[in-house]
Amino acid sequence: IGMVADAEIAIGIAEILEKYRPNAIILDPVMVATSGDALISSDAIEVVKSRLIPLADLITPNIPEGEKLLRKAILDPENAAQDLLKLGSKAVLLKGGHLKEMDYSRDFLAMPDKPVETIEALRISTPHTHGTGCTLSSAIAAYLAHGCNMHEAVKNAKSYLTGAIAAGQDLHIGNGHGPVHHFWDSWK
Repeated sequence: IGMVADAEIAIGIAEILEKYRPNAIILDPVMVATSGDALISSDAIEVVKSRLIPLADLITPNIPEGEKLLRKAILDPENAAQDLLKLGSKAVLLKGGHLKEMDYSRDFLAMPDKPVETIEALRISTPHTHGTGCTLSSAIAAYLAHGCNMHEAVKNAKSYLTGAIAAGQDLHIGNGHGPVHHFWDSWK
């Protein structure tokens, strides 16, 4: 599940999920554009928190989205990942791509009764990062569908995304932030 623009849509999605009970639900709570603009109404955020997050096997907020969900600044991503887990999902992957002070992209995987795990990859300096969050959550869902456990799915998806970002440097599509190269691995 990606961007949910309003509360009515969020309620509809929750009702369908409750009815059909899919094997795995990955929720990427898209809330803030790269520009900083809000992509979701405040009433929808509350429905996402109360109805969708408790149904999710994994939520994948980035730092600004995590701050919206927690209603506070994130100063310690490991603690924030644990706090986000308390919202009711089975696992949280707090994406740390917005932590610009490091040479690595660090994400923080929180699961019940386990210490928060830091999953990192070398940061690739490129403007072609459009769709990284959607790509990561979709890759996690695909790896789960192929039989990986959550930990394996997250690590494999992070590796896939890093390759897609690296290969995307060679794509020159349009202006501004270009996309990652989703088919990088099949073009070898």
